[in-house]
Amino acid sequence: MRKISYKKGRKVSVSNFEYTGVYTDKGSDMQLFVYNEDKVVEEQHVAVKKFMTTKDLALNNWLNIHGLNDVEVIKSLAEALELNTIIVSDILNISRGTRLDELDDTLFFSIKSILPNDSDDKTILIEQISFLLQDNLIVSFQEKRGDFFTHIRERLRENTGIVRKKGVDYLLYLMLDSIIENFYITIENKENDIEGLLLASKTADSPIIMQDIENLREIFHILKRAIVPLRDALFTIKTIKEDDDFNCIETSNYIFFGRLHQKALELLEQIDYDMKNLDSASNFFYTAQNHKMNEVMKTLTVISSVFLPLTFIVGLYGMNFKYIPELNYKYGYFITLGVMFILVLLMLYYFKKKRWF
Repeated sequence: MRKISYKKGRKVSVSNFEYTGVYTDKGSDMQLFVYNEDKVVEEQHVAVKKFMTTKDLALNNWLNIHGLNDVEVIKSLAEALELNTIIVSDILNISRGTRLDELDDTLFFSIKSILPNDSDDKTILIEQISFLLQDNLIVSFQEKRGDFFTHIRERLRENTGIVRKKGVDYLLYLMLDSIIENFYITIENKENDIEGLLLASKTADSPIIMQDIENLREIFHILKRAIVPLRDALFTIKTIKEDDDFNCIETSNYIFFGRLHQKALELLEQIDYDMKNLDSASNFFYTAQNHKMNEVMKTLTVISSVFLPLTFIVGLYGMNFKYIPELNYKYGYFITLGVMFILVLLMLYYFKKKRWF
């Protein structure tokens, strides 16, 4: 499973641009939307030079980039937009967690997108998506081609909703909302696994079930570590509207980021609930194992208790003394067997009455 390293990431100099992700076979491709309420112009496979000549800052511009492996393309774009080297380094260094910064009149937002892995239900897919927000320009960076924003493109083309009436900050809200929906999809997918584990933990005795529980627990830890900084970043946007710290976001649009913050809180509450269910599954499994062990020990104890007096009798008459009165008795053997049999019945009756088995 690909994990997010939050505490100790790969050390990459801010002046040495290097893509640190795993999608090294993906080239860079750019798509441009230039739009307002009256029209929309869409360009595919845009080069940096064409983008600089096609963009119209009198309108809204959305440049979406698939693939970060072609560092030269990213560097060329960064030079054209006069981006701070710190921002460029953070775009390429995917070991960093969620970040929100405003440098040189550019709002930078980096977030982790997480989805279930259709080819392996025990793992998840993690991708870093970054956003740059400037005056009437938003640039989104995806590690690989995906369909996260397909519905947003359709809304732009068909002029559905208010997306073309709003600025690029509203478009940022829509894309963040789409990514947050991926968390809901992932959690719902894994909750189905939790339900199966809760049922299996009450009856299964294989240690494999504990491996599945711990694997799910790790996935929910990754989800939580991705959402907590996102919650904090959205809270920052939500609460600074009166200070006008982020010049790229209109005051009327802060309410939308407040909705995203509320969704992040809901996600964290659901994750905590699901992790408690995983704890319950673990407790069920260990309780069932302990109960089975107790039943085995109870059975062995009853058997040992039954044979203890019989062993004493056998040992008593197995002593090599010459004069044992019962040895010369004609029916001594049968009487001894009868006493032993009756003794066993009495002990079993007593154990049953005491409900020891």
